[in-house]
Amino acid sequence: MAQRDWFIIDSTLREGEQFALGSFGLADKLEIVKALDAFGIDFIELTTPIASPASRRACEAIASLGLRAKILTHIRANMDDARVALDCGVYGVDILFGTSSELRQFSHGRSVGEIIDESLEVIEFVKAAGRNVRFSSEDTFRSDKRDLLSVYRAADGAGVNRVGLADTVGVATPNQVRELVADVRAVVGCDIEFHGHNDTGCAVANAFEAVRAGATHIDCSILGIGERNGITPLGGFLARMYTLNPERLKSRYRLDMLPELDTMVARITGVALPFNNYLTGSYAYNHKAGMHLKAIYLNPGSYEIIPPEVFGVTRRLQVGSRLTGRHALAVRARDLNLDLSDDVLRAVTRQVKALADEGDLPMEEIDRLLMEAAVSGVVS
Repeated sequence: MAQRDWFIIDSTLREGEQFALGSFGLADKLEIVKALDAFGIDFIELTTPIASPASRRACEAIASLGLRAKILTHIRANMDDARVALDCGVYGVDILFGTSSELRQFSHGRSVGEIIDESLEVIEFVKAAGRNVRFSSEDTFRSDKRDLLSVYRAADGAGVNRVGLADTVGVATPNQVRELVADVRAVVGCDIEFHGHNDTGCAVANAFEAVRAGATHIDCSILGIGERNGITPLGGFLARMYTLNPERLKSRYRLDMLPELDTMVARITGVALPFNNYLTGSYAYNHKAGMHLKAIYLNPGSYEIIPPEVFGVTRRLQVGSRLTGRHALAVRARDLNLDLSDDVLRAVTRQVKALADEGDLPMEEIDRLLMEAAVSGVVS
């Protein structure tokens, strides 16, 4: 299946509110949506306005901002929910209905026929109001495929803009995602959305395979926050897709704003930015081993598949470790305008390695050793 153009639906203010620490006030929500809009996000999904009075007020306020990003809200396949959503003035309504045997038995108790009938009523109501509409099966990847395809055919026939596949419990593998998206693509003409949880660490890979198989919309959240372990992280998905078509991303999004988005949500939720976070973690562009340092000085692309400056971050070269090499120290010497012979550089390198066995040396200590060697020709 040929890859179609794809778009990001940011769900920080819907799925992200299901994160344990994701209780956003109105000021927080306005800060987040304005930053996402400036970044260039295509769609922003909000918590259902029936969740609470504050949720409704926030939905109305955000929908009235006139942002470039299209504002969606997420509701049950329920007519009362749909009426409130439309009253809030959102661009589109994302409808869901659980289709797995687990949810049909323990959540809502509907048959497949009842799911279709109730969903079509809401779909037709939203379409009649001239709004964008998506129908998603919840717990898609534990649902019977024949049931799924019959529900999706019915939704497509009713004129939905998108059908959604939701890996609600994070159970899907990349192969399963690719196969099911392709199967759905074969029976619907509308767009396809993928929503993947990260319980088994596959959210980014699953989102990538969904796009490969014909999905057009991918749900993400800043830092991947969401229920339990969260969903596809925005930074991780961007990193994956950048390696395939960097010009598309650079022309569409303010990629250098990613650190701002990540630190903003970390601050609002009170969590530390993960040290190994995609692209923006403290050590995402840290280089330490001697042969890595040498190659990075000569050609950063040797060990960096994505240039850090594209995403507004910088690399860090950790010169003062036991793993360092002569080339890294030679570069530092040149930075200091020191002219050291190979023999002296080798001696400094041995000294640095020996000292670093007790712990990494700060750059100030490296500079002292180099300058001392330049004066005396030996290392004390």
